Amino acid sequence: MPNQMAVLDDAFRALADPTRRAVLERLSRGTASVSELAQPFEMALPSFLQHLRVLEDSGLIRSHKVGRVRTCAVNSLYLNEAESWLTTQRKLWEKRLDQLDSYLLEMKEQHAGETDL
Repeated sequence: MPNQMAVLDDAFRALADPTRRAVLERLSRGTASVSELAQPFEMALPSFLQHLRVLEDSGLIRSHKVGRVRTCAVNSLYLNEAESWLTTQRKLWEKRLDQLDSYLLEMKEQHAGETDL
């Protein structure tokens, strides 16, 4: 697997576009053909295929062709990498906010004690 930071950069770059997020959301419910995926979007097929290429190049989806039909699916390995990074960041910031909350409560109690004097 490529370097984790490169994987994350590619994943978040791919997820920056609402069309690609919608495609990924649809694929989270199961595999779909390119024509099924393209149907809800009002864009030319070549433009839509560029979106699929970005998702595939980022590793978030994979596709295979049988005859004339190309079918796409989520590649959970790369999606899990992004989710894991976000979870780590969320835990870090929750811990920092909890520390800030404790500090502010302590300061409030100290200040309340000073005004009682």
